[in-house]
Amino acid sequence: MANELSNNTQTVFEQLKKLDEYGNEYWSARDLAKTLEYSEYRHFLPVISRAKEASAKSGQNIADHFEDILEMIPLAKGAQREVESVKLSRYASYLIVQNADPSKEIVAQGQTYFAVQTRIQEIQQMDEYNSLSSEDERRLFLRNELAKHNTQLAAAAKDAGVIKPLDYAIFQNHGYMGLYGGLDAKGIHAKKGLTKSQVILDHMGSTELAANLFRATQTEEKLRRENIQGKSNANKAHFEVGKKVRKTIQELGGTMPENLPTAESVKQIEKQQAKQLKNKKNKDDK
Repeated sequence: MANELSNNTQTVFEQLKKLDEYGNEYWSARDLAKTLEYSEYRHFLPVISRAKEASAKSGQNIADHFEDILEMIPLAKGAQREVESVKLSRYASYLIVQNADPSKEIVAQGQTYFAVQTRIQEIQQMDEYNSLSSEDERRLFLRNELAKHNTQLAAAAKDAGVIKPLDYAIFQNHGYMGLYGGLDAKGIHAKKGLTKSQVILDHMGSTELAANLFRATQTEEKLRRENIQGKSNANKAHFEVGKKVRKTIQELGGTMPENLPTAESVKQIEKQQAKQLKNKKNKDDK
């Protein structure tokens, strides 16, 4: 998914992106306010304040992501006027759309765009991930990341009221159904030709694992950010996130996850690597 989603897709939010004199990307708060359908910039200022607060709570330095600037806006007859604005990093823009009016369709589109692109950037910036040269290595890395984030997702779901194992299985199925076009775990097993005992995640390639990693991380964040309570609301949230990820893949021309090839078990790769390490150690000890 990371490779497919990083294609040069010109959404309205991509078109708003600017580069400063050092080649760093940024977005103008004035541009975002207009695109997100705020009638006046002053009505957008509380959104910026909430985004700054969210940035601080996450341990980020506000100054690294929000820079007060002056920019020129056009007036009648070719005139211009200098106005206050804010230079926003991608992360700041992500927080902006997360704190904007959720009833607007353009805000929902912005949330999907910045969430997907921010996650891609996070993966691409991982030195460990960038050093991986083979599909097997990428699969192992993403499978371990997904295992970690699934634990965090389970904790967030528990806080929302998903307590019993059966309830959590239903919760997980809602995420799958959103991402896999209505297929639950049983349906995915059938589509992929897996037996009941085989773990779906162990037989995914890196693209499919990345899609599911994004589903898990964004659902966890949504549950906590919106303080979602109740099993049905948690299930709905998981389904909605999965559906948004699927829609993004579709818009970018990617292969739907249920149609991606079934890979050999990642456990076999782990065994092979463990054996190679053991043989290397024995050789070095001689």
